[in-house]
Amino acid sequence: MTPPGDSLGNSALFVTPEEPRLGAGGGALRSASLLEYLRTRYDVRVATFEVPPHSKSFAARAWRNSWRLLRGVPPLIDRFAGFEAQLAPFFDRHYRVAVIEHFWCAPYAAALRPHCDVLVLDLHNVESALAATHARATKGVEAAVHSRFAEANRKLEREWIPQFDLILTTSAEDRARIEHPNAIVFPNAIPVIDVPRATEENCIVFSGNLEYHPNIEAVRWFGSRIWPRLRSNNRDLVWKLVGRNQEAITGVLPADPRIILTGPIDDAVAEIAKSRVVVVPLLSGSGTRFKILEAWAARRAIVSTTIGAEGLLAREGEHLSIADEPAEFCAAVQTLLDHPGRARALGEAGHALYLDRYTWPAAWKTLKESGI
Repeated sequence: MTPPGDSLGNSALFVTPEEPRLGAGGGALRSASLLEYLRTRYDVRVATFEVPPHSKSFAARAWRNSWRLLRGVPPLIDRFAGFEAQLAPFFDRHYRVAVIEHFWCAPYAAALRPHCDVLVLDLHNVESALAATHARATKGVEAAVHSRFAEANRKLEREWIPQFDLILTTSAEDRARIEHPNAIVFPNAIPVIDVPRATEENCIVFSGNLEYHPNIEAVRWFGSRIWPRLRSNNRDLVWKLVGRNQEAITGVLPADPRIILTGPIDDAVAEIAKSRVVVVPLLSGSGTRFKILEAWAARRAIVSTTIGAEGLLAREGEHLSIADEPAEFCAAVQTLLDHPGRARALGEAGHALYLDRYTWPAAWKTLKESGI
């Protein structure tokens, strides 16, 4: 738990289940953006939970999730429950604003309410929609499990979301999925980044936290349905997967020397800038995708599924290419590989959109207008 500060001032409390910082994944990056904005207006105290480690073995995860399924308690809500005592040291003052990051931590609203004027929930995803898309993208028992958790999340969203004064969502699509009279779109964004100077390599790139379920689905689909065709048609082309937790997908990918897993790296944008095309073959998800923002920051051309590009103010054919069937996705990537000028034009247009809408200063405009 981050220790409380001393200054009372015009205070805000920021409650987050993960450390808000750059380079630690999309969730931490969104939290870092919101925290940086709050620090321009308030004396901010940050509360992060110390969560006991647990086994990530298949047997341990299966047991935990079976028990959660039986109780109808979604996994992350269960994982981050019961840490009220860690918040107690922060309740020595009254706050102008208290922000809770992630729906998983929404139950702490009851503990925070007596200690703040305005209580804010930042929805990185609409969890019911996220689980429902997982269910549609999978089959059999796995689909049934995600459907069960989707319904559990819908029930909890109806109960918990009304307890907050203001809801932040990542997109207009997510805002439409919830019921609240004061919900605004605070878009995912990244800091202003200079386009890296990079030597282009004969590679395509997928980036993200590789243990995140939508990313695993994406890698499986692209690896089995699309990559074999691209590999066959493009001599020496490499598929590079950029991100941490690579062990989560080792059983998903074929043995192939032209598939490279970088592991965690310090500068994802610089690595993405080396690619010829960025692929976003997502089949499920909610919110908006930092991997697309990072590709735009690197001025790279993108091929995405419809759901991969959901929520972003991008036009197909102008800022990126969109394809949902394997043959169409493969053809879209191939077109960009065969026509570098077309790829450069997409990358330039995406970069301009990123500078206009998806930098931190651009995203903060909606927060200023909300009054927080």
